[in-house]
Formats: sequence, C-alpha cells, structure tokens
Amino acid sequence: MDFTNGHIYHVFNRSNNSQIIFPNRDKYLFFLAKINEFIKPHAQILAWCLMPTHFHLMIDVNNYTIQTLNDPSKEVLPLNQNFKYRTLNDSIAIMLRSYTRTINLKYKRHGSLFQQHTKAICLTVPQFAPSYFQSQFGTIGNISMPEKEYPNVCFNYIHLNPVNDRLVKSPEDWEFSSYRDYFCGRNGKLVNKELAREIGLFE
Repeated sequence: MDFTNGHIYHVFNRSNNSQIIFPNRDKYLFFLAKINEFIKPHAQILAWCLMPTHFHLMIDVNNYTIQTLNDPSKEVLPLNQNFKYRTLNDSIAIMLRSYTRTINLKYKRHGSLFQQHTKAICLTVPQFAPSYFQSQFGTIGNISMPEKEYPNVCFNYIHLNPVNDRLVKSPEDWEFSSYRDYFCGRNGKLVNKELAREIGLFE
C-alpha cells in the first residue's frame, strides 16, 4: 500500500474463505481498540465499519512514519538508540497479526484470518479527465458534481455497508460503524468529526 501524508484513503480487508472475523460483540470492541492503538497515531479516522467478514476504514494520513520504543520497559538510551521507526503499513500489518493471534488462541485455529493484502485506495488524488467530450448530442462539458466526489461517496458507502449486505434495515441499527457517532448522538472517540465537517463529509 502506498500512503502519503495529507491524503484520504479507503482501507479495507476481508477474511480468508469468508470466515467470521468478529464472532461476538467483545471481539468487535477489541478490534476497535486495536484500531485506536495502531492506526490513530498515523491518521485521523473519518469513518469506519466492522462487518462479520470484513472491515472498512476511511483515514486522513498525517503521520505516515512514527517513532516507537523497541522495549518500553528500558530507559531511553543516548542518541535514541532504543527507538525505531514504524510506518502505517507496518502498523496495519501488526494490528491484523495481533488480532489474528488472539482469535487463533481463543478458538484453537491456525493460519491467517485476513487476506494477505490489505487494500488502500486514495480518494483525494485528482483524476485527469478532459474538460469536455463529444457525444451523440453534441459537445458536453465535464462539470464537477460534488455528490460524485470520491470522499463523500466512500463516506456514505462505508456507513451503508450493513444495509447493503442486508444485516440491518437502517444504518443506525448497526452498532459497529461510525454512523451513530455522526447521526445518532453517540459520543465515540475514534472518529474526528470536526475534520469530517471541514472536509464536507457531513454538516
């Protein structure tokens, strides 16, 4: 995955062979704690949704590489000898491996729980398109349509995922997404609602 500071990404992965990733509510909450631990040091989270067999994150990357202690139990040595650098890619991989180990131990299973490659799509790199094009009706201008902009489309797609997968009838009925934080008054700490408002994702 290629990440760049200052850009917004849709990050997602699913289970191998459609296995259940989150067997109960506690595991959903445990994975959210992992997101808080491993993703928030690198990025502002704009939207999220955990589904039984996959997850979606919408993040604004602001700190691709962070400095971490090799061994937090030791005192910091001169010249930062105890520090190492961790990229967002590293943190995502560590998060998924850590969660998988927990599930494997709990349920006496083996192997990877998630697909090998987590995907990340940049939502803010402009796509080059002609300012006009020819059609059977003549010349048509290529006018930007705000409702079609990628960040807004992705924001809505993530929140509607449980409805589209027929898990619930309304997005507010699904506990494990950021929809309730934005539209139902839940005071979740994972998403940055102020930044989402600045970007124009919601009012």
